[in-house]
Amino acid sequence: MYEDNPYLPHSAKLLEIKTEVGGPRPIKRLKIEKCFDYRPGQCAMLSLPGVGEVMLAISSSPTRETMEFGIMKAGVATAGLHGLSAGEYIGVRGPYGNGFPLESWEGKNIVLIGGGIGITPVWSILLYVLDNRDRYGTLDFIYGARSSADLCYHEDLDQLRDSKGLNLHLSIDVEEPGWKDFTGFVPQNLLEVAPKAEGAVAVTCGPPIMIKFVIKNLLELGFEPSQIFTTLERRMKCGIGKCGRCNIGELYVCKDGPVFSYETLQRYPEAME
Repeated sequence: MYEDNPYLPHSAKLLEIKTEVGGPRPIKRLKIEKCFDYRPGQCAMLSLPGVGEVMLAISSSPTRETMEFGIMKAGVATAGLHGLSAGEYIGVRGPYGNGFPLESWEGKNIVLIGGGIGITPVWSILLYVLDNRDRYGTLDFIYGARSSADLCYHEDLDQLRDSKGLNLHLSIDVEEPGWKDFTGFVPQNLLEVAPKAEGAVAVTCGPPIMIKFVIKNLLELGFEPSQIFTTLERRMKCGIGKCGRCNIGELYVCKDGPVFSYETLQRYPEAME
């Protein structure tokens, strides 16, 4: 039924909702019933009848039994999702997009670089690699936010800090009492960590200005454009290539992306703005 009508959403029960970040643009984490199979990096459209719908990266791994989303309150639809309680139902359709080519990355070292709410697409890769740890080399996760209070998934990060299969590198922009990790911007922390380019792939997601300087620093560290990946899900609208609002040149983000190598995006400078 769902395959015949791409506009017809699944009805999914909200299992858990929790606040990750407070402030004027709060971020909540939604856990729902798993509606379909998907790949890390793919997206789903979440909807509330009479309110609206929004395209979001799936932050959980397909190796897990539930689906999760990190949602910043930024409009009518996201505000509606923030106002839900466990036990209520939402509409979910997808998956959309191509996802990350994780099969071709087997045996390689993985470097994940995220900032703020940009943690969501890379979090899916992080969980996937941890659940298939013997298939990959070293795993570095470089993640930062304005302050420690702005770090998403902080409870999970605390649990992962001592994981033997992960090198965790956290940062905040401005020094604050009690902070023991790196102080400075994410691109600076990347240079401090200085991951080796040989036999590695790097994935970055976050504010466009952060991505710009992360890519610059990765290139300085010896990474080739073909080794660097990012995701442009923020440009996706309908998800099925009909509305024409996500095109970059002849490419449609929802059909050809949202995951792209920097080698591809070099031909479309407007994509990085």
